[in-house]
Amino acid sequence: MKPVRIAVIGTGLIGTEHLRFIEELRSTELVGIADVSAAGAAHADRLRVPYFNDFQTMLEAIRPEAAIVALPNALHVPAALNCVGLGIPTLVEKPIADTLSAATQLVDASEATGVPVLVGHQRRHSPDIREARNALQQGKLGELIAVNGIWFVRKHGSYFDTTWRREPGGGPFLINLIHDIDCFRFMCGEIESVQAISSNGVRGFPVEDTAAILIKFRNGALGTMIMSDAVPSPWAWDMASAQAPYFPYTHADCYYIGGSRASLSVPTMELWWHKDGGDWRDPLTHERIPTERSNCYINQLKHLVDIVRNGAKAICDARDGMMSLAATLAVRTAAQEQRSVSISELLP
Repeated sequence: MKPVRIAVIGTGLIGTEHLRFIEELRSTELVGIADVSAAGAAHADRLRVPYFNDFQTMLEAIRPEAAIVALPNALHVPAALNCVGLGIPTLVEKPIADTLSAATQLVDASEATGVPVLVGHQRRHSPDIREARNALQQGKLGELIAVNGIWFVRKHGSYFDTTWRREPGGGPFLINLIHDIDCFRFMCGEIESVQAISSNGVRGFPVEDTAAILIKFRNGALGTMIMSDAVPSPWAWDMASAQAPYFPYTHADCYYIGGSRASLSVPTMELWWHKDGGDWRDPLTHERIPTERSNCYINQLKHLVDIVRNGAKAICDARDGMMSLAATLAVRTAAQEQRSVSISELLP
């Protein structure tokens, strides 16, 4: 079959990675780049594809079979709406939007037209996250009781030379926590409400650097998440999973899922339980749930191809992406207002 013709809108950090993934995958072909920077033009020249400084002009001129939107958050929806209006299936990087009202516009447009939108929560395409979800759905852990997540990293100082990363909205809630929130929703079920405490005590910027979160799931399970971008550690999915394109691999875990029959650590996929219905007085036994080795970003791109060719349903569609955004914004609201925040109260 001919490769799916894909245009990329935005060639920043993740947009540049998408260019590489398209090059690697035989079932995809890069047919255009839209970006306002000299770097975007340089990428187009190197890859010998048409370059545009305006995505509307590019989409109308090239009419790709799919598009990838990797622009700054506030521009996700305008670009994706343009794609949907032209009937082009679109992969939109996370978060789906910068606000829930903007996200709703894209959800409504995609559902009204039937043009698919895939939100770039790439961890859903990672073998460890998929197998953890399968283990829960197959009852290997019994009834879900609790889940704990850790995300500790130490960001480099020059990371904050970019002004918006020091301001509210540019901190680890929307940039990093949203990935863990989406994983929790994907593995464990819908989130009902959250509580949170945040601190900016390490750097003193207006934006948070550390937070502790309490989560209540609709199914009755409880969750906790502790995070900081000022702590060196191996306990972050980005590094522990060996999936991140920019960071070194560390053999560690970052999620711990507890059920009535067994518990599971992710991404090492160690399953622990007592034999014959035992309890804490009895020895624990364990096994590793086998997972195939594949790259979540490549898997995500293959999924986009399947959406275009076969009409597959997006693993994380626009509405699903909006719900992960809503849960993350609820965490921010809970930290600011020091109260429990239900997800439903934030939805338009």
